[in-house]
Amino acid sequence: MSTSATATVDSKQPAKIPPRNGLDRFFKISERGSTVSREIRGGLATFFAMAYIVVLNPIILSSGVDKYGQQLDTGQLITATALTAGLSTLLMGVIGNVPIALAAGLGINAVVSLQLAPQMTWPDAMGMVVLAGLIIMLLVASGLRERVMDAIPKGLRKAIAIGIGLFIALIGLVDAGFITRNPDAAHTTVPVTLGTGGQLAGWPVLVFVLGLALTFVLIVRRARGAILLSIVVMTAAAIVINTIVSVPDKNWGLTVPEIPEKVVGAPDFGLIGNVSLFGGFAEVGVVTGCLFVFTVLLSGFFDAMGTIIGVSDEAELLDEKGKLPAMGRVLMVDGAAVAMGGAGSCSANTVFVESTAGVGEGARTGLANVVTGGLFLLALVFTPLALVVPSQAATPALVCVGFLIMASNVRDIEWDDFTVAVPAFLTLLMMPFTYSITNGIGIGVLAFVLLKTASGRVREVPPLLHGVAVLFLVYFLLDPIQQALGVK
Repeated sequence: MSTSATATVDSKQPAKIPPRNGLDRFFKISERGSTVSREIRGGLATFFAMAYIVVLNPIILSSGVDKYGQQLDTGQLITATALTAGLSTLLMGVIGNVPIALAAGLGINAVVSLQLAPQMTWPDAMGMVVLAGLIIMLLVASGLRERVMDAIPKGLRKAIAIGIGLFIALIGLVDAGFITRNPDAAHTTVPVTLGTGGQLAGWPVLVFVLGLALTFVLIVRRARGAILLSIVVMTAAAIVINTIVSVPDKNWGLTVPEIPEKVVGAPDFGLIGNVSLFGGFAEVGVVTGCLFVFTVLLSGFFDAMGTIIGVSDEAELLDEKGKLPAMGRVLMVDGAAVAMGGAGSCSANTVFVESTAGVGEGARTGLANVVTGGLFLLALVFTPLALVVPSQAATPALVCVGFLIMASNVRDIEWDDFTVAVPAFLTLLMMPFTYSITNGIGIGVLAFVLLKTASGRVREVPPLLHGVAVLFLVYFLLDPIQQALGVK
């Protein structure tokens, strides 16, 4: 049993009993040793941990301009982001029955905003995202995507889970302002530092520190609803502090903890369906267009693969062979979410590592997703209310869950076999250091194939993994390949 499962819920898991009602039977709540209250708490925790995307995604996308100098409307982006996140998360809960929420993917949205859009129109760029999603769905239908996931060795699977744990812990530390990037003008070899200028300063960071301490204390004491309770308490504390001290809004980041002036706002659906499926190829040519689709495809493919493995493992949903039952349905929804995000003009939707916040709270079924997805849909009209929780109150959950994931998986890697240990080490190291799940998986796969081959154990490499390694070579060498082809 995983560390987080025993640390954040009751010390005694309920025995599996026959379904109590239709809801229990549909989501297999009792069968997975969960309860409706745990699923609700988990869904709430996941929403609070990733609600920032409703603000952040519009900022990233609206900062870019297309070939003709056009920008996307921020209000319309907020609506599109919340709508597609809600629908795709609900689909994953009902069809996939896993507690893995989806929303506009960070990283992919930057590619769309800064790489695709400047060379075509916004509808053209979003059309390429839709194409990438449709291709992913075809790969799922053919069984290829699931076979690729099955080809990943156990050692790398565990390393992917650990890497995601370290990655989300780093995300939590950075988003809270506990760790910041040194400005290039500092001329230092140290890329990051503690707080601001090497010191923790300001009330928002104090809220994070106190929240982190409170979360760990509640986890150690096995308090029911530890993560969600910490988020609620620290949000209230942040509102009180901000009211008394009047902290500058910029110090809080994207979300300022204050009672909103209005509770509801009318959504603007103007961007929904504003897509040109093949217009981008006419703008940039077939070769460049294919490379763009390939970039979005590969990032979404392996980012989602790593997250699904990591979150499912932490939720104890994998079977004795390390596989997730009904994986085909989960992967199909993920591919549909990529296309859905493009159709909504808010970039590709993908699974979120912040789902581990809900898993840490006890979520084990898709019912948690129904709660999270429903809250995203409510955010369409209650956006001002949904954005009360500052990142400093929600990010302690990510740090704590990151620790729990690492602690429950690190012992299962064959550290005495260097052909496994070195790729595993590189995988878990590169995810946080490059801020990318895809990069970590890619470097780990390449190292695994190289070292197994060099040690004369090439037969231990699944044939499909050789093909994956070739794809990652293309991915990492994309810039010289583009230069060789004369593609900008």
